[in-house]
Amino acid sequence: MNYGDIAFMLFSTALVFLMIPGLAFFYGGLVKRRHVLSIMMQSIAAIGIISILWIVIGYTLAFGPDIGHLIGGLDYEGLRGVGLNPKTESATIPHMLFMLYQMMFAIITPAIMTGATAERLRFPAYILLISLWSLLIYVPLTHWVWGGGWLADLGVLDFAGGIVVHISSGFSALIAALYIGKRYHKDSEQAIPHNIPYVILGGGLLWFGWFGFNGGSELAADGIAVLASTTTHLSACAGLLGWIIIEKLLHGKPTVLGAVSGMVAGLGAITPACAYVTPLAAVLIGLVSSGLCYFAVAWLKVKLGYDDALDAFGIHGIGGTWGTLAVGIFCTTALNPNGADGLFYSGSFSQVGIQLLAILATYAYCGVMTFLILKVISLITPLAATTEEQETGLDISQHGESAYPDIEGMTSDSAWNMVN
Repeated sequence: MNYGDIAFMLFSTALVFLMIPGLAFFYGGLVKRRHVLSIMMQSIAAIGIISILWIVIGYTLAFGPDIGHLIGGLDYEGLRGVGLNPKTESATIPHMLFMLYQMMFAIITPAIMTGATAERLRFPAYILLISLWSLLIYVPLTHWVWGGGWLADLGVLDFAGGIVVHISSGFSALIAALYIGKRYHKDSEQAIPHNIPYVILGGGLLWFGWFGFNGGSELAADGIAVLASTTTHLSACAGLLGWIIIEKLLHGKPTVLGAVSGMVAGLGAITPACAYVTPLAAVLIGLVSSGLCYFAVAWLKVKLGYDDALDAFGIHGIGGTWGTLAVGIFCTTALNPNGADGLFYSGSFSQVGIQLLAILATYAYCGVMTFLILKVISLITPLAATTEEQETGLDISQHGESAYPDIEGMTSDSAWNMVN
């Protein structure tokens, strides 16, 4: 074992964990104040729920010995045999540390998804949704890509989760938004984030944690981890600048919300490609992602009429899709011999085709399975809060508490004067 790698992976694991409360603040600032605790609770609850599921059965199904290139075996059930020795002969960190690092990915992915159903998904339904979604969608996808499954055999490149994390959560978010339906006030109440500083704080924590998310996916403190960290930062910067340029050109003024949204769009897009592309390619990937995600958020959502409350599909789904496809265009073995030479370097569409097939397969699997999961849950408990519950706020109706108890019951003018 390599103690430098162990230290690096312990720190990377902590960074990815930090993204979870970061996501809570990011989403919490975007919703209305009467729903802020409910959406933050969804991220926090995922920590406990998914962690237990992961050690009992999730990890072994994702990373256990391959069965038919579809799922892992039960060799690691309840963490049996997951100890302080390396998982494989080539590994340099304890098996348990690898399990713990992957646990953080398993936690944050379903939490991303529920941004689309914010302000209306009931908490009992949320618990069932993330539990079933984690075991029936996230775990098999993880095995297909990272655990020796059929997509890995096909040669797909997804370094840190474009398919496993962003496409899966983003497209499932769209299906959930369509199935559950719109918020009762969607067309009558202006959708203005209640706390932009929360959004900035959450976005900053996400950006910070993403260095562990992408750089740590190398599982070693080496040059590839440096490359992944560099491209991650540059793509985020390009996404940020791209979004504010678009806003300036179209609306005359760039917004802070737009800057943070562009940053997340750049981060999501570079995730699958970060260890396979050059820094300049990362800039291009981030710029294109900001444009595509802006189009999805500002035009596609309005045109098609779905209620993706916090743009989980518009940013993570679209950004992850573009980034996964971009791997096939810009990847080069000159930087990472474990990758491939994409279209830009080889003139061949081979890797693009592999990436596209993986994208379509992920869309199909996530779409069908998410629909079935929601259908089953709806037979057990209502998915959407009632109009009265939404109007009162999910903080009160689902959790019996308020983020701002001192201004509950005040007139709008009095409340405005207090918070200002």
